[in-house]
Amino acid sequence: MSTVSEIATTSWFLETSPHARFVALREHLGQQILGQPALIERLLVALLADGHMLIEGAPGLAKTTAVKALAESLAASNHRIQFTPDLLPGDVTGTDVFEPESSSFRFEPGPIFHNLVLADEINRAPAKVQSALLEAMAERQVTVGRHSHALPDLFMVVATQNPIEQEGTYSLPEAQLDRFLMYVRVEPPPAEVEREVLRLVGAREARASDFNAVEQSVVLQGKPIEQSVISQARASLREVHLAPMLEDYIVQLVVATRDPAPFAEPLAKYVEWGASTRGTLALDRCSRARAWLEGRDYVTPEDVHAIAPDVLRHRVLLSYAARADGVSSDDYVAELLRAVPLP
Repeated sequence: MSTVSEIATTSWFLETSPHARFVALREHLGQQILGQPALIERLLVALLADGHMLIEGAPGLAKTTAVKALAESLAASNHRIQFTPDLLPGDVTGTDVFEPESSSFRFEPGPIFHNLVLADEINRAPAKVQSALLEAMAERQVTVGRHSHALPDLFMVVATQNPIEQEGTYSLPEAQLDRFLMYVRVEPPPAEVEREVLRLVGAREARASDFNAVEQSVVLQGKPIEQSVISQARASLREVHLAPMLEDYIVQLVVATRDPAPFAEPLAKYVEWGASTRGTLALDRCSRARAWLEGRDYVTPEDVHAIAPDVLRHRVLLSYAARADGVSSDDYVAELLRAVPLP
């Protein structure tokens, strides 16, 4: 554990430009979450691209920890909603409360009215509760009774789900999946990284008694990224150049998810429904955000290829033939990336 003086002199506290702050944030999160650089990058891309994110992975892979570490690094409100089968829509959105003194109703906001909302194990809640997030994610507002209530300008939902357990879970409908900018799958880290995690956790536990309240305050409240910095960073994405030939490539790639025959005839039998125009816009925004994070003012084909699986995998509805042949959405998107020619 670093001392107060060491923490106070790191770039995390000294950098001022939006890009430098985000680069320092990525390094900071990388020190907290070992072995998941792709997850950290996707979280920052979603934050920059002003979208929502669904994370799928087995228990114990630091999904929730990564989101909490990001939340603690932002000067913004955050809330965790633990989704359970007995949750009600009003538990998420809020509800009208009757006040006998005035004989009127007062709206009591729910936990959705925060800047960063962690929807933990979202597939454990029934469809009615899951759908309570639809309007919030798509329209940035919540309607209760006859009145609509606007959500904060900075609003991001990060949901997690466990793919292993099937009992007591409810699959997300396609319409709701499409509201997520990215659908990221997290895999276990390699053995050498797990050994490093073991050492890191052991060192933290050994030094826990020496970690006083003053030092903890510095670590968690030192200099989180302000919402104005996030707005500046998002504005900078509009200045990232996307060449016309890459625009055409992104459009061709998304169109190919619906009709792959011109590029790979054998894939045509595997798809029932491909990505919509929302997928095109999402791939554009995420590619720009990744390029910006890498310190470039232009998008490369590598940016598009790197981010495409996370943007497209949940926007493809495969046919029975695909299930019968053991073809997953990841396999389908990977084949399209190989088949659609690069500019």
